[in-house]
Amino acid sequence: MGSELLGGSVVALLLAGFIILCIFLGIRIVPQSEQHVVERFGRLKAVLGPGINFIVPFLDRVAHKVSVLERQLPNASQDAITSDNVLLQVETSVFYRVLEPEKTVYRIRDVDGAIATTVAGIVRAEIGKMELDEVQSNRAQLIAQIQKAVESAVNDWGIEVTRAEILDVGLDQATRDAMLQQLNAERERRAAVARAEGEKRAVELQADGDLYAARQAAEARRVEADAEAYATGVVAEAIAKGGLEAVQYNIALEQVKGITEIARGQGTQTIVVPAEAADAFGKAFQMLKGRG
Repeated sequence: MGSELLGGSVVALLLAGFIILCIFLGIRIVPQSEQHVVERFGRLKAVLGPGINFIVPFLDRVAHKVSVLERQLPNASQDAITSDNVLLQVETSVFYRVLEPEKTVYRIRDVDGAIATTVAGIVRAEIGKMELDEVQSNRAQLIAQIQKAVESAVNDWGIEVTRAEILDVGLDQATRDAMLQQLNAERERRAAVARAEGEKRAVELQADGDLYAARQAAEARRVEADAEAYATGVVAEAIAKGGLEAVQYNIALEQVKGITEIARGQGTQTIVVPAEAADAFGKAFQMLKGRG
């Protein structure tokens, strides 16, 4: 009786252990950053998402644990030739993440190497369609074209290319020397144009100055001529109103004033009066008498 009880206890313990083992093997806790691929007898059974999942013990097994975090491929450098036959050294970087682990596991062996090879071929093809100046100035457009082509190529692998970057575009030494010569020539041309523009401006300013001086001189001559004309008009008007005698009277007075000034000079004892002055005196006295 005791042996039977002992044997029943052992069986119960074994059964309990088996149940615990089945529960342990049947429960799978998947982290948020992963997805697990389950196989049954070597064939795809299910893909387990984050959280608690249940599988059939001894029949199902987790064959692959795939990270769904975004990944970055190592920076790659490849040669490319532009449409104008310039050799470039292009350095690229690609970011991607797994969307469908079953495709990534069963359709491609080395996904990183496959993406790197695909990117290299697409970069060469896209740069081969462009000239060097276009590659340098339209890098954003080139990156967008490369990313779109890569996404289309890797669509069957269950991954998504999130970013594709061109980190650097290098030139061979011969091309660098040629571009440097071209840059120096362009600088010299701009300097020559600037000097020519400066000289042209100086000539224009000098011409403007000469023209301004000529206009001012002409204006001065015009003002002087207007003054002379005005004076002549005044004299003519005076002659018309006061007669010729008034004019002669004024002239005689001016001559008398001149002789008076000479007489006031130092050391002057003798005054020589010209005949015209004497006539002027006489005319002045006659006019005074006439006015009186």
